[in-house]
Amino acid sequence: MSATVMTEEKTIVIRGRKVVGGVAEGEALVTRDRISGWGGIDPRTGTVIETRHELRGQSFAGKVLVFPGAKGSSGWSAMFHMTRLMNSAPAAFLFNEMTTKMALGAVVTHSPSMTDFERDPLACIETGDWVRVDADRGVIEITKKNNDNKTGDRS
Repeated sequence: MSATVMTEEKTIVIRGRKVVGGVAEGEALVTRDRISGWGGIDPRTGTVIETRHELRGQSFAGKVLVFPGAKGSSGWSAMFHMTRLMNSAPAAFLFNEMTTKMALGAVVTHSPSMTDFERDPLACIETGDWVRVDADRGVIEITKKNNDNKTGDRS
């Protein structure tokens, strides 16, 4: 008799406030560092190019970007607008701090975006988790990646 190994997927639900409406899903890309638009990203590829950033060399294109918020100048929105035009924008934004540059950047990408969460997404979403953002309903569903080699739960 052969044994079938079943893996149980863990889903976490977080509620928050809509900034830009819509529904999107994708793999999470998480950073605790703020992101600089002007000089911090390559809008052609959606790659973080800021020298000391923990995501340097990684692309957020088509991913759910989970981060504290924007930093830098008003050029942030212009650079993220270019990511939309070049099809390298994030699928969605989840961020903790609302600023005018963050709001405008989210609007110009047309990516579903949320803030003001009941739980800090940085505490329970990890890079590689699958995230569904329904900004219209104010609901985020996180399916944890398979962590066979890890113990503990960050949620």
